Amino acid sequence: MTTQSQDSEFPTQAFATPADFELFLERDHTTAPGIFVKLAKKSSGIPSITAAEAVEVALCYGWIDGRANSIDDTWWKIRYTPRRAKSIWSKKNVGTVARLIEEGRMRPAGLAAVDAAKADGRWGRAYAGPATIVVPEDFKTALTKVPAAKTVWESMSKREQFPTLLRIETGTQTGRSRRIDAAVQTLATGHRPGSSTTAKASRKTTSGESGRVQKSSTDRKPRSEGLRKRKA
Repeated sequence: MTTQSQDSEFPTQAFATPADFELFLERDHTTAPGIFVKLAKKSSGIPSITAAEAVEVALCYGWIDGRANSIDDTWWKIRYTPRRAKSIWSKKNVGTVARLIEEGRMRPAGLAAVDAAKADGRWGRAYAGPATIVVPEDFKTALTKVPAAKTVWESMSKREQFPTLLRIETGTQTGRSRRIDAAVQTLATGHRPGSSTTAKASRKTTSGESGRVQKSSTDRKPRSEGLRKRKA
């Protein structure tokens, strides 16, 4: 797991084109612990690699994008690190890799990460992003049996629901029922999982979507104009 102290040791570097970022990874993908890729905001007019381009290059070398932060009115940055051994894949990145393979862009390190995920089942358990993830039928059934939990769940925004759905869908199959039971029990108390506040059943929220895991930031809706975001 990457810590904030480790983050502070990562260099921050801008790349004008995908080819520039590719040159960096070609040289350092096996030795560098990570990097913050500095991206120019669209309004700046500065030549810059985009977030979408950067994540494709990273996937080719077995790296993954992470936390995104604004720097100032001109720049923002995204953390890139080598993919961890048990990192969960997103369906978005699975689809991107399939295209990159067809285009002949994947490098040995990237293909090795794919092969490892296929071998241990993580590839088949790839999760949907906040915008497309659905409530599984077994969780729906469990909620229906506990009306108090169902009421709280339905009062939550997709952004609030996503971490719970992610835990249910990405854990082991043998522990799935336990994860569902735990989520339902928490909801039944009036508490939103992952929140420090008690849910008000009648309250509806309209907050935007976001996600969390060593999870690719490309699966999150951007938080602002300057933060245009997927892990596995």
